[in-house]
This record gives sequence, C-alpha cells and structure tokens, in this order.
Amino acid sequence: MKIINKVENFAACIIFILLVLLPFSDLIIREIIRPFFSGIAKIPASQTLVSHLTLLIGFSGAIIASRDSKLLSLSNTSLFNDKVSGFSKHVTKWVSIFTVLLLAIGSLDLVLIELSFQYPVFIAPSLPRWIFQAAMPLGYFIIFIHLAGKMRNNIFSFSGLLTILLIILFLVSQDTLRENGFILIFGIIMFIFSVLNGAPIFTVLAGLGILLFWFDYVPISAVIAEAYRIVVSPHLATIPLFTLAGYFLAESKASDRLVNVFKALFGWLPGGTPVIVLLICGFFTALTGGSGVTILALGGLLFPMLIKDGYKKKFSLGLITASGSIGLLFPPSLPLILYGVTAGISIKSIFIAGILPGIFLIIVLSLWTVYSGELDKVEKNNFNLNDSINACWETKWELFIPFIVLYGIFGGHAKLVETAAFTVVYIFVIETFIYKDIDKKDIINIIVSCATLVGGVLIIIGAAMGLTSYMVDAQIPMKILSVMKELVSSKYVFLILLNIFLLIIGCLMDIFSAIIIVVPLIAPLGLYYGVDPIHLAIIFIANLELGYLTPPVGMNLFLSAYRFDEKMPEIYKSTFPFFIVLLFAVLCITYFPGLTLWFL
Repeated sequence: MKIINKVENFAACIIFILLVLLPFSDLIIREIIRPFFSGIAKIPASQTLVSHLTLLIGFSGAIIASRDSKLLSLSNTSLFNDKVSGFSKHVTKWVSIFTVLLLAIGSLDLVLIELSFQYPVFIAPSLPRWIFQAAMPLGYFIIFIHLAGKMRNNIFSFSGLLTILLIILFLVSQDTLRENGFILIFGIIMFIFSVLNGAPIFTVLAGLGILLFWFDYVPISAVIAEAYRIVVSPHLATIPLFTLAGYFLAESKASDRLVNVFKALFGWLPGGTPVIVLLICGFFTALTGGSGVTILALGGLLFPMLIKDGYKKKFSLGLITASGSIGLLFPPSLPLILYGVTAGISIKSIFIAGILPGIFLIIVLSLWTVYSGELDKVEKNNFNLNDSINACWETKWELFIPFIVLYGIFGGHAKLVETAAFTVVYIFVIETFIYKDIDKKDIINIIVSCATLVGGVLIIIGAAMGLTSYMVDAQIPMKILSVMKELVSSKYVFLILLNIFLLIIGCLMDIFSAIIIVVPLIAPLGLYYGVDPIHLAIIFIANLELGYLTPPVGMNLFLSAYRFDEKMPEIYKSTFPFFIVLLFAVLCITYFPGLTLWFL
C-alpha cells in the first residue's frame, strides 16, 4: 500500500508541476525571450493542455483525498473514518460507494463514445482527447476502490447486506421503478439524508444529477459530460494554481513577517491588532480562496496575539472566525473566478467590482474593532518609524505579491492563468531560496496537501455542474422566473428575498457548489429585475461570505470550534456581533450598486 500511495502522490506532484510550468513558460517565451529571439515559437496547444491538466490534477487530488479520508463534506469528521459507525452511517457509506461506481461506469461510457468517432478530436499534436477523458473512469474507479476498501470489514453487516440487496433490486427493476414517482422522492430524500450524515458532497450532488437524469431516461454519461466541460474550461486552472501559491505562503513564515509589518504600521491605532488580523486574513483568503484554510492555518498565530494584546477571548474568537472569509471579494479570489466562468461574464470586471466592496467590509469591521478596543481599554502601541521601515524591508518580497497579481490581471501582458502560474513560481522562489522558510524536503508534501484540497473542490464543481445541467434542461430557472414575476413586482423586494435565500445557501452549502448550482437559477431573475450582472456577482459572494457565519451550520463556525476546541454555543455568542456588523455591510453592498460599479 505504501508503494501505491507513493505512486499516487508522485503522479499528483508531476501533474501539478506541469500545470505550473506550461503557462509560466508561455509567459516567459512571449514577454521575455521572443522580443530578442523572434524565431522561438510558443508551446503547441499549451492552453488546451493546461485545461486538461486541470482535469488530471482534480482526479489525482480526489484520489488522494478519498485515500486519506479528506473528501469534503458538511461534517468535521470524515464519513469514511474508521471511528464513524452506526447503521445510518454505514448505509450512507454504501450509498456513496455505489454512486462513485455509477460515475465510473458513466465516464467509461463517455470515453467509449469518444472512441467511436470516425475522426478523433486532438487537443494537441498526437494527443487525442479520449486519453485525458480516460482519467475520469480511472479516477472514479480508484476512488471506488479506496472507499470500498475502508468498508471491507462491514460488507457482511446488516447495513451492508441490506444496502447491497436494495442496489441489486434497483438495478434489475429499473424500468418498473421509473414508472413509480415514489422512487424519485425516496431517492432525493436518501441523498439529503446522506449529506446530513457526512457523505462526501460530490457523491450527493452527482447522485442527485444521476437520479434525475435517470428518471428522464437520460444516460449517466450526460452528467459526466457536463463535469468534463466545466473542469476543462480555460479559466478554471487558476483555482489549483492560486491555491498552490497560497499553500506555499501559508507553509512559510510569511504570516509572522506580515504581522510585524502591519503591527508596526497600524499597531498605534486603537483596535490596531484586530485591524492587523483583518488585513492578514483578507490577504491569505484572497490567495487561497478558502476561509477554512485561513482559520486553520493562521488561527494558532493570531489568537494568542490578540489575547496577549489585551483583547478578551470572546472578542478574539469572533474576530478570527469572521475574518476567515473577509478576502473573498479581492482578486484573485477563486469564488469570483468560478462565478465568472459559470455566469459567462468578464472575470476581470468582477475583480474590479469586488475591490471597493471588499475594502468597505474591512473598513466597517475595522471601525467596530476600534470601538471594541476603546470599550475594553486596550493599550495602544507607540508608532516607531524605524521599526516600520525595518519591518517593511524584511517583508519586501512578500509585499510585492498583491501588486504582481493586480498587474498580471489588469496590466494586459499576461492571461489570468499565466498570472496565477507566475505567482506560484514567484512565491516558491522567495520562500524557498530567499527567505529559506520552506525546506526542499517538504515541497512534495505541500504540493500533495494542496492537490488533496484542490481535488476535493474540483470534483465537487464537476458533480454540481451535472446537477445544474439537469435543472437547465428541465427549464427550472424559467419556471422560477415565471413564479417570481407573479409574486414579486419590486426590485428591492427581490433583493431582500435574494439576501435571505443566499444566507441560507451560504450556511448549508460550500461556496463552490453553491456557485455552480445557484447562479444559473438567479442570473435570469437578476436580469428581469434590472440588477446589473456584475453587481449580482458581488451580492452573491458577499452574501455567501456572511453565510459562513450564519447559525446553526455556517462552515466558519464549525471550523473555528474545531481549531480552537470550543463548544458551538460559545462560537455563536462570539461571532454574533460581527455577524450583525457584516450584515449591515452586505445590505449596503446589495442596495447601493454604485459601491460595486464605481470603477466600471
């Protein structure tokens, strides 16, 4: 098993390195080498290759995640952890395993269809498309093996035998069952039950898509085809690339240096330390794209710093929990990229639109922390010019990162994927060879850890797209629009309902699947009520930020409870004041479109 694990890790590393080097090389050739040596050509079909390498890193990462019980779910404890037992849990496990098997079969059908074409599609010279598509059935089958292997001791249990019996009954009686609407309702309830029991999110989303298509006599390969289409979209490669950049940054001592910089610059303010926390969390979340990474990676550094500076435990817990998602409106936020891909609107415009609302959120929270600091009579630090200059000088290489990202996005010299690849290389070089914070022996582990997270996210995006495809085919967005036309006539009433809806979605779903599933539903509504599509994007992400803090099941609440070993009621009480402050800010963003559209 150790050899197999090493092979899986090695494969993920190689794919990730190629994913970085291809767009980086394109950028270097075009902007640096070609002006002096005009005969040098670009790498053939590099953009298409990068898109399909994204597919490969998604499945290689998902394989590792399934192996290590790190597939993303709505539970802090993996369903496939050995410690998780009980009848309902075991049934949920078997349902998840069966769903993965169906995905493997459906993706194999897709490859066979591709092979049946008289004239194969090539994505690069001598590289037919089916070779990359074959990663899907192979990936799903290996995931199936990993998950089923964790249940080898429970296959003859009552839950195992019952589930297998029901599956066999389903397979041999499909035509009969299709005629009975009860099986559809039962299946939907079963998948809802599964996700609440901690089933991997992708199995639930994919399972619902398969079930709904199956009921309409549509083959499973339809779900797989949609998953393939979204994962190989041109801009989606930025998700693994920027995530890897964030991982290299988080594994270094960059957070310590940034704390010193911000402390030297802002520590003299009342509420200076909380402002520092907000800025650092915003910086890391923008790069990593996930509030969970920020809370888990920086919580151990920032919480003791707040306590040491005289802030109460309750305030400190609430601040770090709330700050975990504060950077999602800043470039290169991964949710903003995914929203643009899903809605088919300019990612660059969304980036521009998110800057001012993001700053507004930080200002509003900063004012609250300053007020709280005054109430708690926290001592202020004295400003020292020399300390500030020294701290900035020590951190100079990392302070360039936001400017590199912004210049790459808006400067016109690099594509978004190339900017992401350059950012990875830049951070890797400065943290490994200049600051020497990252040991060369740890590089593989960092890449594998990042691939595990990325795989868990990308496989969810693919599964969610299959479900979205069904809803579009069934004209559900149009049906919702017709109902809304009859019930709601005011744009502002629509926005109120949208706020409420997105808060519920934000606390029940991860942000990536929420974008894929919900955006096709609300985009037509936004157009009908005269909401600018770019403004709608910022409303969407801002509300989902707040959804992370919405009781009882906001994701940041669970992550914070896990990270700081606190009970949920304590986390609720700690975050409530910040929730109210952020709610005010989100409402301002919603009802004052000028805040979003000022620079457009």
